[in-house]
Amino acid sequence: MSEALEIAHGAFGRVALLDMDRGLVRHAHPHCHVLLKVEGDDTQFLVGDRVVALTDDQAILVNAWETHAYLHDPRRDKAMILALYIEPDWLGAFRRNWAASGAPGFFGQSSGGVTPTIRRLAHDLAAEMVYAPHSSHIQDKLLSGLMIAVIERFTAWREAGEALRAAARRNAGDWRIRRAVAQMRAEPGAARGTDALARQAGLSRAQFYRLFEQSTGAPPHVFLNAIRVEQAVEAIVRSEESLAEIGTRLGFAAPAHFSRFFRDHVSVPPSVFRSIVRRGGEPAI
Repeated sequence: MSEALEIAHGAFGRVALLDMDRGLVRHAHPHCHVLLKVEGDDTQFLVGDRVVALTDDQAILVNAWETHAYLHDPRRDKAMILALYIEPDWLGAFRRNWAASGAPGFFGQSSGGVTPTIRRLAHDLAAEMVYAPHSSHIQDKLLSGLMIAVIERFTAWREAGEALRAAARRNAGDWRIRRAVAQMRAEPGAARGTDALARQAGLSRAQFYRLFEQSTGAPPHVFLNAIRVEQAVEAIVRSEESLAEIGTRLGFAAPAHFSRFFRDHVSVPPSVFRSIVRRGGEPAI
């Protein structure tokens, strides 16, 4: 069974050290998402429509809102994975145009060869999370150093501003899609299905689906599920709401349905996620 060994959460987004032997559904994140193997067997992900290997020598790079899924091969043992979900605004504090990591196309390809520096920083970060989970070095030194090395290695970051301008123009598109997105963000638990949103927008289902994916980078149901996941994570970490209350607010009819949804997207049930980020009674980073 897949386990979350440690989870760090803060203004940077979140970092999870996962021991994986169970697949995840097709999903997306509003983050700059990087996957690095720490130990165990090689494994693979579906990024977009391409199967990509995660190995000692190759990282997986997922753009914001790009669909992906974990594909576990039952013939292989667990893979220990360092999963980085990094907020574009946090990266923008290093170099302003790195805020473009929130736009499609920031990573030009879905994988890249790992340098010795990236490998060392990834292992140091994983070790610090295990042995000193509340250490300030996780964010202040190790994570920042790792992300700088990753971006400088795998992106044409000096031209990232143009990608951000293109994304801004794209996101200023159809007002009907903007209204649907605003509804999803405001009340993800009350959001209606794709057919109902399409009717409200005065579009056919096919037109709505095409315009939505052009505008956001993700299909409508994947986008809505990503909003639910991120709102669930924030509530689990920051609030005192019960898991049943969080699930109900996000539109799940029963706690078991919410727990299954969260596990299928994040790899562990919400109760385990909360216990890890609050372990030892100290706040998340």
